[in-house]
Amino acid sequence: MSAYQAPVNFVIIRRQFDFRGIEMGRWVTPEERDRAAVNFYRALEDLMSVLQGPEQLISLRGTLGLQYGKGGRPGVAAHYVPATRQLSLAKNAGAGSLAHEWFHAFDHYMGEKMFQHVSPSHFASACWLNSTQLQLSRNRQPHPLSLLLAECFKAIMLNEKGDEPSDMFQASRLADQKLKIVYYAKPEEMSARAFEAFVEDAMPNSAFLVKGSRYSEEAKIGLYPQGEQRHRISQAFHSYFSLLGRALQSA
Repeated sequence: MSAYQAPVNFVIIRRQFDFRGIEMGRWVTPEERDRAAVNFYRALEDLMSVLQGPEQLISLRGTLGLQYGKGGRPGVAAHYVPATRQLSLAKNAGAGSLAHEWFHAFDHYMGEKMFQHVSPSHFASACWLNSTQLQLSRNRQPHPLSLLLAECFKAIMLNEKGDEPSDMFQASRLADQKLKIVYYAKPEEMSARAFEAFVEDAMPNSAFLVKGSRYSEEAKIGLYPQGEQRHRISQAFHSYFSLLGRALQSA
């Protein structure tokens, strides 16, 4: 991994990681832009280290676009837009959300690659929950990486035996019932929060990348994986991304 060297800016970030594009909001001052560039760079370097992969993994082979301080939604610190494949962080409230939104982008990117005959808008996690038909290769066998990613989703959504919903799912469904919404128990949201836990447990230096999977109010009510399930999820993600990273590094 390359060491951080000042000065860094969004032009350098775009070139190094090969993002499709990086857009700034009109109300982002030059000083805010420069601070954000440093925060983004350190967070993305940390993410590369956790995933043991190259820059092309972070930008999803140049298909992912970034926005900062643009296209925000009231009360939302960050969001991912499948239609445009853009990850957007709010100017004053996006810190700690990057890992969560990056996994949304990755989950979306993998939908068509892992499963046959799905819409471009589908997430791999949701497809896994609704289908067991993994995309087949020429030898009629699922790709080993697809099987490993499927194990990640299984660890998130099912118990250790694989025959009942997981504790995290039960807590997420209960939260949705209390709030009269359908959000926390959606497979793509559960998977993004589980990924946050995996990344935070790897002890990255950047709080811009992730924070809150252990001691936040959401963590206290079980919306992030805990105990034995958290360990299973981390092991599954580690197995998947270490193999993916090696494959990309040698490609």
